[in-house]
Amino acid sequence: MYSFEENLKKIWQFTDSLLENRNEYINTTINDLGFCKYDCAREIDHNINQLRLFPRIKALIEGKKPAGGVAVMLPYDGSAWLNVAILSAWIAGNRVVVKFSSKGSEIARLTERLYKPIFGEQIRFSYEAGKKFIQNAINDNTTDVIIVFGSDQNILPYEEAIRESRKKLVFEGPGNDPFIVFEDAPIDDALDDLIQAKYGYSGQTCTAPERILVQKRLYREFIDKFIKLTEEIDHQTDPSKLKIVPIASDFVVKRLKEIIQDAKEKGGKIVYGGKIEGNMVQPTIITEANNSMLGMKDEIFGPVSMIMPFENRQEAYKIAIDNKYCLRASIWGGQDAWELVEQLKGEKYAHKVEKFVFGKFGTISYNKPRRESWRGALVTRPIGGYGYSGWIWEIKAGKFITKQGPKLLSVETTV
Repeated sequence: MYSFEENLKKIWQFTDSLLENRNEYINTTINDLGFCKYDCAREIDHNINQLRLFPRIKALIEGKKPAGGVAVMLPYDGSAWLNVAILSAWIAGNRVVVKFSSKGSEIARLTERLYKPIFGEQIRFSYEAGKKFIQNAINDNTTDVIIVFGSDQNILPYEEAIRESRKKLVFEGPGNDPFIVFEDAPIDDALDDLIQAKYGYSGQTCTAPERILVQKRLYREFIDKFIKLTEEIDHQTDPSKLKIVPIASDFVVKRLKEIIQDAKEKGGKIVYGGKIEGNMVQPTIITEANNSMLGMKDEIFGPVSMIMPFENRQEAYKIAIDNKYCLRASIWGGQDAWELVEQLKGEKYAHKVEKFVFGKFGTISYNKPRRESWRGALVTRPIGGYGYSGWIWEIKAGKFITKQGPKLLSVETTV
């Protein structure tokens, strides 16, 4: 018989184990993915704080039953936070099989070693290729819910297979997040948040700001200050502070080269950086961006920023919604900024849609740094977006439906 309280005791056991093995977890992440020590240490501490919020999940799933079997495929952009995704499905009473990215194989083995004495066979680890993992999950009669963090291009082709299997798929995908700054914004606060959010993990996160929209009267001042702060990051040698590290994916490096070259060809100006040596991508700031550029259309996933001016709220709105990814937006400023928030925000929780919804965002922060607006994410704060940034496919009342908007994995793995 499933007991939330008994499962919670195991969460505390794991939290203690994570604390005991904190240095090994940090060093394994550095060796596996090349992330800097500052980011790895900050992430594991954040993960522990997230796990301490797990008692609040009980109220969210009260009266619900476990879905049964859950397959979870994870991304490489992180290490410790991935435990929240895994354990959110498990604490709801499900059996879980999990696959880490091949780029994080040693993190997976360390996590498995820490899990085994606590969770036993309730959480199993798979080391097969991603495509095979998804196909096996679709074919496996004991799997009821499939959770995938990844690329929309890789998941969209599975729609028919998901329909036929009658399983539920929860997808969390890319972002090309707008960071919108009005002339009356607290500019120093906005810049501090931009630096932290943009250069953490060298930009290798789906929620890193990528499209920087700045009101024209503030444009030059903002760029000058952003360049100065970026230069400090670029020349940082103190390992206890933010610093740029090589990109973990060769595919991403190739795409970053294309994004920079495309921007130059379409009138963009590289006002800082632009150099790529091996997998080391220098922090790069491109101004005079426009929506025809690759970096303004596709996820960048690296330390490259596209900056575009706007005249007023109406223009900022048109630029922001002209994108297939609608994960998260950061908005800084006064009344016009708040009105833009109202225009862009989606519903509070995932809901049925007739077709993919573009122009609404799953998470919007208003004059708040990401560390505040993201507090409790995945545990008590639903996350996820619209467009091709995320969706749910499932059968409801005998019909195949699509849902979009923020979601909680603990809720979505119950019935």
